[in-house]
Amino acid sequence: MNPFLALPGAVEAEDLGVAAHYGSPLPEQRTLESGEAIVDLSHRGIVAVTGVDRLSWLHSMTSQRLTGLAAGESVETMLLDPNGRIERAIRLVDDGETSWLLVDEGSAEPLAAFLNRMRFALRVEVRDLSGDYAAVLAFDAAGAGGAADAMRAAGPVAEWRDPWSAVAPGGVQYARGEHAGAEWAAVQFVFPRSELAGLASLVESRAVRVSGLLALEALEVRAWRPAQHADVDERAIPHEFDWLRTAVHLNKGCYRGQETVAKVHNLGHPPRRLAMLHLDGSAGELPVAGALVFREGQAADPEARPVGRVTRAALHYEWGGIALALLKRSVPADAALEVRGGPEGADPGGAVGEVIAATQEVIVPADAGATRDIPRLKRL
Repeated sequence: MNPFLALPGAVEAEDLGVAAHYGSPLPEQRTLESGEAIVDLSHRGIVAVTGVDRLSWLHSMTSQRLTGLAAGESVETMLLDPNGRIERAIRLVDDGETSWLLVDEGSAEPLAAFLNRMRFALRVEVRDLSGDYAAVLAFDAAGAGGAADAMRAAGPVAEWRDPWSAVAPGGVQYARGEHAGAEWAAVQFVFPRSELAGLASLVESRAVRVSGLLALEALEVRAWRPAQHADVDERAIPHEFDWLRTAVHLNKGCYRGQETVAKVHNLGHPPRRLAMLHLDGSAGELPVAGALVFREGQAADPEARPVGRVTRAALHYEWGGIALALLKRSVPADAALEVRGGPEGADPGGAVGEVIAATQEVIVPADAGATRDIPRLKRL
């Protein structure tokens, strides 16, 4: 049994084998954000790549510049399909001998299988180590004595610092003004699974506190921080989430899907745009993932056409009900919206479920992209 699920108050997240919360979801957000708590991410995947060609090999296939990566330097990269759609979002840190690839649940096995098919004669070795290693997250925000320092003292084999707080070299940000993730300070620590019991004992001894997945999800939504397991669908491209700021290097050269990345950024616009929704909390309801978004006054009409969908929603300890939603680019930034609380495609007989009023906070503006002014040629 996962030792973190044996801690007092633990409530398991459905089918994930880790805790959704420990009895106090809102206070857990505060302790996590302040750097006092850790989150068990042992349900996620870990792939290790070794060999002298590992960085140049991974560089050739993914969206971020990896050649010349210093030992201990953390980056975010993506494996795209030939049409530029997101297949895998990868958190990568190299320790000088091994590249540790941290991925969301369900991604490690297919990622390792793909990489092994692409080895050819290169000096690399790929292993799915999800059964042997696990990640624990903390916010490095409390300074000396915080949960992050306690995790470092426990001797992790790798430490990945989330770059979301700033635009990475070679990246670009579509969001305007002050970014909601400017203070984002999440760090993931990789430990052998045999040491999880010892980390849980630090919670029992009150050396650190513990928070569940719901706390992390709420903080991610407020920081506009996209995640593959929650926000990405089969059509998603990085531009729609403002993910070019950390996961894509626009000047690194060829890789699979690069043509789409360049075309959309230079000549076109992403077809959808990520927005944060402030939800009316008067009914005390949160929409489920996949809930449909409509223009104001249309959600109660079973025949109305949606303008987007909620990817995830959360109750934030300061902001109340909030959600991330993918909207059509054509939706005006000042348009009032409504969310049909049930999942996409639910109630085919006509019932629409709870209707929740929402206002937008623009993340990706409608005019994102088209950075090159290409003059039109006169027709003969």
